[in-house]
Amino acid sequence: MELISHQGNKNPITSTQLTPPSPSRYENQKRRDWNTFCQYLRNHRPPLSLPSCSGAHVLEFLRYLDQFGKTKVHHQNCAFFGLPNPPAPCPCPLRQAWGSLDALIGRLRAAYEENGGPPEANPFGSRAVRLYLREVRDFQAKARGVSYEKKRKRVNRQKTQTLSQTQPPLPLQQPQPQQGQSVMANYSGAIV
Repeated sequence: MELISHQGNKNPITSTQLTPPSPSRYENQKRRDWNTFCQYLRNHRPPLSLPSCSGAHVLEFLRYLDQFGKTKVHHQNCAFFGLPNPPAPCPCPLRQAWGSLDALIGRLRAAYEENGGPPEANPFGSRAVRLYLREVRDFQAKARGVSYEKKRKRVNRQKTQTLSQTQPPLPLQQPQPQQGQSVMANYSGAIV
């Protein structure tokens, strides 16, 4: 009968404490944004609970944040309206940039659902919030002379040459102008 001795074991089992990975920058920012919004609800007069929060309250929050903005947004009557790099200072207000607001809403929308909010009642995804963000984007684009138009995707030349060799080109049909109208007045399609 053989006895096995454990005294000579050079690899003792050690208990290592596994530390969870530190949260990402996105997760940290989302947590801070969520805490800021919850603080805003607590300070609201009268105080609001999360279930009673609506898209209108989110819009109030976004307008409140404008006072901390760092982006110059020119009024329509400002001499620098539409100029991307104004040559001199002006009294126009600083606002939150559209990109910052859009990213903030995305983080808050995710945080709402992670904190038990039902997706169908998410105030950060309401139609009013989406319309507000679109209006802010369009106005800031005009005021600052910045274009937010989508860029066309580049098409691989080999694919287009191969397709053009295998398929005969279709004849283009020009819209016929009605009496007293130009060709462009009839065209209502969007360029993709």
